[in-house]
Parts: sequence; C-alpha cells; structure tokens
Amino acid sequence: MKKLMALVLALGLALTLCAASAEETVTLKIAHIGPLTGAAAVYGTATSNGGQIAVNEINAAGGKYRIEYQTYDDTHDAEVAMNAYNKAMDDGAQMILGTTTTTPCIAVSAQASEDRTFMLTPSASSTAVTADKNNVYQVCFTDPAQGSASAEYIKQNNLPTKVAVIYNNADAYSTGIYQTFMDKAQELGLEIVSESTFTDDTKDFTVQVNDAKNNGAELVFLPIYYGPASMILQTAAQVEYSPVWFGVDGMDGILSIEGFDTSLAEGVLLLTPFSADAQDEKTKNFVAAYQEAYGEIPNQFAADAYDGIYALVAAAEKAGITADMSAEQACDLMIAAMQEITVEGVTGTMTWSETGEVTKTPTAVIIKDGAYVGFNN
Repeated sequence: MKKLMALVLALGLALTLCAASAEETVTLKIAHIGPLTGAAAVYGTATSNGGQIAVNEINAAGGKYRIEYQTYDDTHDAEVAMNAYNKAMDDGAQMILGTTTTTPCIAVSAQASEDRTFMLTPSASSTAVTADKNNVYQVCFTDPAQGSASAEYIKQNNLPTKVAVIYNNADAYSTGIYQTFMDKAQELGLEIVSESTFTDDTKDFTVQVNDAKNNGAELVFLPIYYGPASMILQTAAQVEYSPVWFGVDGMDGILSIEGFDTSLAEGVLLLTPFSADAQDEKTKNFVAAYQEAYGEIPNQFAADAYDGIYALVAAAEKAGITADMSAEQACDLMIAAMQEITVEGVTGTMTWSETGEVTKTPTAVIIKDGAYVGFNN
C-alpha cells in the first residue's frame, strides 16, 4: 500500500510539474513578410530563412517563449504586401518581422501604425518606413546612415576620391542613400565627377557606365540593389572599365544571381553590418546552422532577420507579452521595451532610439574568389 501511495504521489507530482512547465511556456506568434518570389526573392528568402534559424534555436532552448513563425510572400509589391499583412493579422500574428524591402514596408507600416501592430523590419532602410510612426523599428541602418557612412569610409580608408555615382531615381531606398552620400561627400572633399540615374525599367547601362569612364572616375558608388548592379558590372566589362566598385547592403545577394558571372564582382566593396567569415562564436554558429539548413552561406539580410527575431523575443520578455494578448494590446508594451533592451547580435551590438532607428557599427566586406570576406585596407 505504501508503495502504491508513493507511486500515486510521484505521478501526481510529475503531472503538476508538467502542468507548471506548460504554463510557463508562452506561445508568441510572429509573422514574417517579404518577397519569396519575383525579382527581389533573394532578399525575402534570406530574411525568412534567417528568422527561421533564430526561431529554431529559441524553441530548442526551451525558454519562456515558444515561437510560432509564419512567413508570407509580398513579391516586393506594395499591394501584395498589404494582402500578406491582412492575412497575417487574420492568422493571429502578434507582431511583424518585416517587411523586407522598402516600398512594401512603407505601405504596410502605414496600416500597422493605424492598427497598432508592432513591426521590426530587418532590412527596409528608408526613413519613410518609420516617419510619423512610433511602432515601426529597424534592424538595418537607415538610408541616411548608409549614405554618410559610405562617404566617410571612402575618405577614411584612402580609397579613390574621384567618384561617380549611379543610382535609381525611381526608388526611395536608392535616392535616400544617394542624397546623404552626396551631402557627406561634399563635406569631406570627395570629387564627384559623374552622376547618372536609371529607373526600374532600365535594361541598358551603357550611357551611365560610359559617363563614369569618360569623366575619369576611379571609384563608382552604387547605392542600388543587386539586379541593376550586376548589369552595370557586365556593361563595364564590355567597355573595359575597371574602377573600384563600392556598394551598400542592397547589393548583398549579387553572388546568388542565376547565370551571373561572379568573377565580374571580384573586388567589389560593400558596406554592411555582417561578414560571414567573422570568427566570433555567435557568427560561426549562425553560419554553420544556416549552411546546414539551406546549403548556402547567409547574407546580411539573413543575419539582420536572425537578429530581428532575437530582438523581438527580448523585447517581448521585457514587456511581459503573453499568448492571449492581441497585436494591439502588445504594441505599446513592445515600443517601451525596445528602447530599454540591448541585443548582442551577429550584426553588432544594437540599441534603439524612440524613432525606431538602430545604433550599431558598419563594416566593409570585399568579394574575393566568389565569396564575401572582411575588408582590411
């Protein structure tokens, strides 16, 4: 009888512990929105996958939160992104990791501001994303920060100062970086010998490349995405023009373009917060996990999303977000918490201002032998 009573008590204790453990684990619903198909799919796939690696780690660790993570395709289109956002909210998302690219993010953030849904975009860098909204935060540098930091990096690292700029005048991301780059370049005494533009429909970059070449530019600054950058590099090779090419985070992904001759990108410099060849344990573990899961080296977009998930979870814990809270109920709590946390990520040590802008230090990588490596001038 004593043995039977002991067994019953032990069983009861085990069930009690299991129930307590279940009560301590909080389900947190995070939706990722980004382009999984279309011309910008490299970006959205990277942010979706990078976020998933973080979710896998957090769920495996068995801490306070268990993350339910759902990703939605916006095809880099504002209208499609709005549909994706509405679907995510219908599915019960409590917060958004996204959107990945700037134009869709501007549209979605306006609606999220009205709805009071907290958003943390891994890579939409325009100040228009956060302007007049207190519930939209960024993991990436803002466009003004990228533009001024690029000019400063060129000057401080003794790179050629006879500069051409080629930018997309139809794109908020590109024009935002261009404008602050030009202001800082003038302040630092960089000589801008050529400025040329294009639009989303441009397929021939002969005029832009020849203008840079004929004006003697020794460095070409490209505040653009990887698609047009690849065409510019192809055109330059055809006219035997080989300046120093200096890009920003939107060019990360150029090595993944199907059919692109990666040797044309040899020596291209990118200003980015992430280098996959960094030797700290956090980066090595992330890169190894990503390679095992997806068979490729993660880019900066994947790294920003990976850090984004950890930032959302850190803020949720600080704010005391519970499974039964709606997105609207969680929003103001997340806003306050984001301004109090510090996240040690693979893209740097991050803090956030009340405007949603992140503070961290940029670094440069160079493409060597078809891979991104840290640049040491």
